[in-house]
Amino acid sequence: MDHLAILAKKRNLLSKILSGEKTIESRWYKFKKSPYHYISVGDDVYFKDSGNPVTVKANVNKVLFYDNLDKSLFNDILSKYGKQICISDSYWDFVKDKQYVTLIFLKDVTQIKPFDVDKKGFGMMAAWITVDDIQKIRRDL
Repeated sequence: MDHLAILAKKRNLLSKILSGEKTIESRWYKFKKSPYHYISVGDDVYFKDSGNPVTVKANVNKVLFYDNLDKSLFNDILSKYGKQICISDSYWDFVKDKQYVTLIFLKDVTQIKPFDVDKKGFGMMAAWITVDDIQKIRRDL
């Protein structure tokens, strides 16, 4: 499977992934949705900042899934992986109403030739898209 992760440009996460500071991508949701149980070791994740083309590709090295998120579980995730996710204790305010967490451990991060994507059918606000082949949504610039 291929995945497209759309990042909040203002958090500067793409550059942290490229530099190796951020080695775990995390997704926190109220409901079960992709990538929760839709991503596996060996899958590829393509990254883009919101409003920009796709510029980075990584391979999935490991995946962890959590449910029933509460402050105790959040603190456990934060203490074990917070630095690699690039989050701090204040992130709790953003995720306190979420239930499901996916941690995606990245390897082989590379900068790639930029391309755009067609999100038609996935929702213009989609922040994660799972497809069997990225070519199905790829649009050359």
